[in-house]
Amino acid sequence: MKLKHYDHDGHVRFVTFCTHQRLPLLTNNRFRHIVVDAVDEARKVHGFKLLAYVIMPEHVHLVILPPAGMKLGYVIGEIKRRSARKIHKSLAGAGEPAKGKLTATRDGRQRFVFWQRRCYDHNCRDDDSVWKKVNYCHQNPVSRGLVKDATGWEWSSWRAYQGESDVPLMPDMIFEAG
Repeated sequence: MKLKHYDHDGHVRFVTFCTHQRLPLLTNNRFRHIVVDAVDEARKVHGFKLLAYVIMPEHVHLVILPPAGMKLGYVIGEIKRRSARKIHKSLAGAGEPAKGKLTATRDGRQRFVFWQRRCYDHNCRDDDSVWKKVNYCHQNPVSRGLVKDATGWEWSSWRAYQGESDVPLMPDMIFEAG
């Protein structure tokens, strides 16, 4: 069954996409930087506002405000394709143990895979809903026990919301922290 996406409603979107088989593949900074660069490139090309993000070991959360007419599924697919290609290239000849787990038969061919095919998205219908998702992103590493407080997780927009500029990806903070 194909999931319905509502691309033209003008709402902020909370998006989650996961690594292949939810493997903890985003545990090294090299791969995290590749994902951050892919998100930033898509933001520049497609003009969406990035309100918050977090890069977790096996998934990524984004809170974005897409412009009118942007096809969310296409843009997320582009982020995943761009990052997967660069990660695959970085693994080529490296003998990384995880590489063997990153194959699947798709369209009758054995292929390198890094991401699950689908993504999850949620429409945030009011400011309260947006803030809940922003806070969810920032608290995700804490609730998972990866750090004691959000400040300790470099791979989110939390520190930008605290006024710091040395963050992997600066969000477009169009709301005041609440």
